[in-house]
Amino acid sequence: MAVRQPDTISRERASELVRAWAGGRPGPLGSVLGRQTAVDQVGVELRVETLKRRSIKKASKVWALDLAIRMMDLTTLEGRDTPGKIRALCAKAIHPQPGDPSIPSVAAVCLYPTLIPEAKDALRGSTVKVASVATAFPSGQTFRDIKVAEVKEAVAAGADEIDMVIDRGAFLSGDYATVFDEVVEIKDACADAHLKVILETGELGTFDQVRRASILAMAAGADFIKTSTGKVQPAATLPVTLVMLEAIRDFEKATGRAVGMKPAGGIRTAKEAVQYLVVLYETLGPRWMTPDRFRFGASTLLNDVLMQIEKERTGRYQDPDHFTID
Repeated sequence: MAVRQPDTISRERASELVRAWAGGRPGPLGSVLGRQTAVDQVGVELRVETLKRRSIKKASKVWALDLAIRMMDLTTLEGRDTPGKIRALCAKAIHPQPGDPSIPSVAAVCLYPTLIPEAKDALRGSTVKVASVATAFPSGQTFRDIKVAEVKEAVAAGADEIDMVIDRGAFLSGDYATVFDEVVEIKDACADAHLKVILETGELGTFDQVRRASILAMAAGADFIKTSTGKVQPAATLPVTLVMLEAIRDFEKATGRAVGMKPAGGIRTAKEAVQYLVVLYETLGPRWMTPDRFRFGASTLLNDVLMQIEKERTGRYQDPDHFTID
């Protein structure tokens, strides 16, 4: 017998989004997914290949590289993370190129929950946010009470943003209600912190499944949808990102709610970052060209972007040793 979930603000908002997506008709969650259109895989891949070849003028490229830094969630998610490593990462996040004030700070640092206090102290007075992974990252395989408790602890410790993982086991077995309810409950636990929902697209199998998971997460109240944990291959790809961006576009058209996007995992070069920004612009337009609506999850991307900016300014590449270690 189904257990009625308690009413909360997050659940009320999710119910409103379900009704909006379903054309105003009340009904079960199946009405949300029932409106999903099939993804044209060939069309997606052809469009990505076309946009990747788009020529970018020098001034636009420099602007895009600057924007890529401001959109970056500088990330470390390793078992060997230490307080000293976190403080070094935070220093890098605030001043990516020491001595060059023209280089902006990144959007956020992304780390494990126990290291939030260290990051909050190191980032004091800066604009850089603290994003914490949660909900049994990266597998998502534990009891829901534990997931909710972890999120509440992370928010209490000072996290500005929570990056949760969906229960892929439930999703892939067709138990969409469990996935939906869990996102709603985590959203409630986030209080004022923003919620990014990680789909782990490398485990979902098809573009149709990626679109289905995207709609499900957005209807449940996600502030951002995110491709990957970075622990599974393939992680972020341009075709998967395009599918998710198109889901965001269609969801906003149906519900009026704008949701952000975060590709994460495997984005390592400035060239790739610019390609993602081209796909973003051509799909969602200038309103999404802001860190409030688009982020890059990255651990090694920043230095390559810095090297490319220096090349555009001076006409030559600097040695990688000229930049601090991420």
